[in-house]
Amino acid sequence: MAATSNVTEIIFLGFSQNRDAQKVISVLFLLLYVAILLGNGLIVVTIKAGKGLTSPMYLFLSYLSFVEICYCSVTAPKLILDSFMERRVISLKGCITQIFFLHFFGGTEIFLLTVMAYDRYVAICKPLHYTVVMNRRVCGLLLGAAWGGGLLHSVGQTFLIFQLPLCGPKVLDHYFCDVHPLLKLACSDAVLVGVLIVANGGSISVVSFTGLLASYVVILRALRTQTSEGRRKALSTCASHLAVVALFFVPCSFVYMRPCITLPVDKIIAVFYTVVTPLLNPVIYSFRNAEVKNALRRLMRRKGSGKRNR
Repeated sequence: MAATSNVTEIIFLGFSQNRDAQKVISVLFLLLYVAILLGNGLIVVTIKAGKGLTSPMYLFLSYLSFVEICYCSVTAPKLILDSFMERRVISLKGCITQIFFLHFFGGTEIFLLTVMAYDRYVAICKPLHYTVVMNRRVCGLLLGAAWGGGLLHSVGQTFLIFQLPLCGPKVLDHYFCDVHPLLKLACSDAVLVGVLIVANGGSISVVSFTGLLASYVVILRALRTQTSEGRRKALSTCASHLAVVALFFVPCSFVYMRPCITLPVDKIIAVFYTVVTPLLNPVIYSFRNAEVKNALRRLMRRKGSGKRNR
């Protein structure tokens, strides 16, 4: 693409052309970004430091929180810094890099959510075999598959974008680089590339979402034989997971599972899967969990007693 492209930099329109409004939006995103770093970072530290949080569920949750931090960091810092610049620009290489990491961490998150659904399926439907099925080796393989799947998805999307010569106009009505907006800058017919991009992203979403639905259908059927207390705990855990899945999958599906056209509302929808989901993940998936909250209290007490002993 670099050999035939006339575009060397790309200008973002962002959310507003008004400088004052842009600064207000930037401050809001800064506060949200700090909250995402603190909330998800606290989950990672609590799980790693908590001696009682050794279940595979918490291992996957810690990796999900780490991925959420990385995923949000691909787009939010650039948006925050742009409000202090005269021109909201990014180099073409920087744009391609942003697309690569956006889809790498986004794809990894989709696969991690699918792995976590499988973990809940085994825990609820095969409780006596849970420790055997979900042993350390299997957990490592599942995590490796999630990261590998995200990498393959990202490489595929980036490779397709590299096939396009870009002529301009070099303006994107967005606040970060993504495959659909970038297709509008193509000099040549991008229909085939657009179809392949949708197929790449859509196939991952469809397969993962089908797996998630299937696992929860089986889980709900299995809950009929559980005690009322066991049913309540299982439903609480599953409801939290389904909430995170819905917050991430629904807006992603709206953007990536349709023909390669861009809509003005896309950048608003993007806020949900790049900012809102990472922000709410610690609240709806972790802080409602009694074991996580108890581990967090123990960690805070240890920190407090350590300071008093100095």
